[in-house]
Amino acid sequence: QVQVLQSGGGLVQPGDSLKLPCVASERTFSSAVMGWFRQAPGKEREFVAAATWTGDSTRYADSLKGRFTISRDNPKNTVYLQMNSLKAEDTGVYYCAAGPILTMLASSFVSWGQGTQVTVSS
Repeated sequence: QVQVLQSGGGLVQPGDSLKLPCVASERTFSSAVMGWFRQAPGKEREFVAAATWTGDSTRYADSLKGRFTISRDNPKNTVYLQMNSLKAEDTGVYYCAAGPILTMLASSFVSWGQGTQVTVSS
């Protein structure tokens, strides 16, 4: 099974930017797509963005489009989530996941990272 390793995160101030990396152990059919999800305290996990390793296919949560950008570095098996103009409501645990299809459904992703905390506070 594909392993997904996350790093980054931390405490930032409102208006700051932060870039989260995520490394997949390999790129296979079951990890053709990499996605980002987040979970705020007391809330359900929600979709943030997803991208395919090949081609330029991406999907974003409508509410985050324009502030968050997903990108990838194929030779490094790494995807990134660039987060700009961060707000307090962006606070939560951010998860990276790998799956076979480009979708916003968390249940379609088969391998998950350990999660990383992002706190936006002054």
